[in-house]
Amino acid sequence: MTRSRICIATGTRADYGLLYWLMRDLRDHPRFELSIIASAMHLAPQFGETIRFIRQDGFEIDATVPCLDEDDSDAGMGRAYVRATQGFLSVLDGIRPDCLILLGDRFEALAAATAATFLHIPVGHIHGGEVTLGAIDEVFRHAITKMAHLHFTAAEEYRQRVIQMGEAPDRTFNVGTVGLDNFLRLDLPSKADLMADLDLPEDSDYALVTYHPATMEKAGPLAGLEALMEALEAFPELRLVITKANADPGGRRINELLESFAAQWPDRVRLVTSLGQVRYLAAMKTATMVIGNSSSGIIEAPAVDVPTVNIGTRQEGRLRAQSIIDVAETAADMKAGIARALDPDFRNGLKDTTPPYGRPGNATGRIVSVLEKAQFGSLGRKPFCDLPGLCRKG
Repeated sequence: MTRSRICIATGTRADYGLLYWLMRDLRDHPRFELSIIASAMHLAPQFGETIRFIRQDGFEIDATVPCLDEDDSDAGMGRAYVRATQGFLSVLDGIRPDCLILLGDRFEALAAATAATFLHIPVGHIHGGEVTLGAIDEVFRHAITKMAHLHFTAAEEYRQRVIQMGEAPDRTFNVGTVGLDNFLRLDLPSKADLMADLDLPEDSDYALVTYHPATMEKAGPLAGLEALMEALEAFPELRLVITKANADPGGRRINELLESFAAQWPDRVRLVTSLGQVRYLAAMKTATMVIGNSSSGIIEAPAVDVPTVNIGTRQEGRLRAQSIIDVAETAADMKAGIARALDPDFRNGLKDTTPPYGRPGNATGRIVSVLEKAQFGSLGRKPFCDLPGLCRKG
């Protein structure tokens, strides 16, 4: 039996953590041959050179696409996108997969989708249909949707939005959230082991903090972070495990300020470039709360009943669980949000709720099931489906 070559492109520690089980299941599947392309932050020393985690997990990387440099301005990131597109054109032309799988909404995913479009390679897109009004990724995500041929959404509302964009219902699947599979399938370290690894007391109450630039905001990226640091100083008993920002415009300046903050609180703060997926999920599962503006606070944290203090507009538009406490980028709002997340009554009320992204399940298995049935050679010609269901075949 001829095996279909499935290529997965990953550019960050975050999307790799979500893609891990899909990569592993495709690698071990008798029908598929897996190719992996690592790009962007995975290759950058200043972001932890997280390609090493992929290799440590036993995966063979077929190609790399370096694209970042020291310029993380808006124009600099635009040039990184151009370099990424050129790089993906080259490596995809050599690999020639039957299908390219992409997750999310970052510029390197858009670059990979653009290259695949020119090379007539079908694209499968995970996490389409979502809305994040505070990030430029909002535009990238919907653009990838229009270049994709198979869609794997995290909720039925998102599936309907993809269909609203003209995508065929029989190519659009609500599979759930792949990141939640990790809580069931990974062997996560205990809190005691994690605290020992981070050199913190075993009984620490701590917040897991991740703060990225809100790329659609006119204010610079440091104002909100400075307010956050002021708010965190008001809770000296709460220890902090902080992961550095990503490669969005302004990310390097955020990381410089975080390093200065961590140096002021050496006994209280642990600042890491990347925890890796196992330690990150373990840190989330046993945290007192999650603080910041990462999608993981919106999607993964509610699944394990951990409150999230979500800062600003970066995740505006996503479905909200009752565990999400939305606050403005002011110190007063953040202090109030942290105090609420510490309230025992608020915390006890979360256990009987149903998060909109669900509980840990088998989203990966549902994606593999779709790929098993897919006729990749016939996916290239896409219909445009008009609402309320009239599908015009072009």
